[in-house]
Amino acid sequence: MRNWWRPLSRLLLRATLAFALGSVVLVLVFRVVPVFGSMVILEREVSSWFSGEPLDIQQRWRPWDELSDNAKLAVIAAEDQRFPDHHGFDLVELKRAIESAMNGGSLRGASTITQQTAKNLFLWTGRDYVRKVFEAWFATLMELLWPKERILEVYLNIVEFDRGVFGLEAASRHYFGVGANQLSAAQAARLAAVLPNPRERSASHPGPRTARHAAWIQRQMNNLGLGYLEKL
Repeated sequence: MRNWWRPLSRLLLRATLAFALGSVVLVLVFRVVPVFGSMVILEREVSSWFSGEPLDIQQRWRPWDELSDNAKLAVIAAEDQRFPDHHGFDLVELKRAIESAMNGGSLRGASTITQQTAKNLFLWTGRDYVRKVFEAWFATLMELLWPKERILEVYLNIVEFDRGVFGLEAASRHYFGVGANQLSAAQAARLAAVLPNPRERSASHPGPRTARHAAWIQRQMNNLGLGYLEKL
C-alpha cells in the first residue's frame, strides 16, 4: 500500500499547489484586464450547442466610470447591503439562512456579490458543494487581491440579465435602449429585480412580483443614498 500511496500523495500535493498558484495568478490578471467573457457565458453557449437552440451572446465591457451609479447602488441594495463592510462572506445573512432552514423555512440564499462574481467568472451554475468550496476559495482571493470597486465592476459586466444578455451595457440597451451610464434609478431597480431569476423575469415588462421587488429595491436605494458608494 505504501508503494502507491506516496507517489499519489505527492501528485495530489503538486496538483493542489499548482491550482492554488494558478488561481492566484488568474485573479491577479483579472484585477486589471477587462473581462469579455465568463465561465457562465461559456456554460450557456455549450448548453445551446447541445440543445440545438441558437444563443446570441450580448456582452460589452464598460469600465467603472461608465457604469451608472444608480445600477451600482441598486445591486448592492438588492443583493448585498453589507458589501462594503464584509470580507466576502456575510455572516449575518448566513446565520439567518441557517436559522430559517432549521426552523422549517425554505433555504434562503446568502451569497454575497463577491461570491456571485467568483461563481460567474470562474465556475459553473448549480448548488453543489464542490462548487461552493471553489467559490469560497476564489471569493477569498478576490477580497484579498481586488478593491471592492473592482469586484462590483466585474460583477456588473458579466452578470446575466436575460437569455444571452450579460453585463450592464448589454442589459441597458436590451431592455431600455440606453447605455450603462444613462440608467435612471427606476430602471436600475428593475434590472436588479430580475437578477434572482434573469431567464424568467423581464425588466422592461415586469410581472407583479418583479414590479414589487423593484419598488422595494428603489426604497432601499433611497434609504442608502448614492453617498453609500463612497464606502467602497
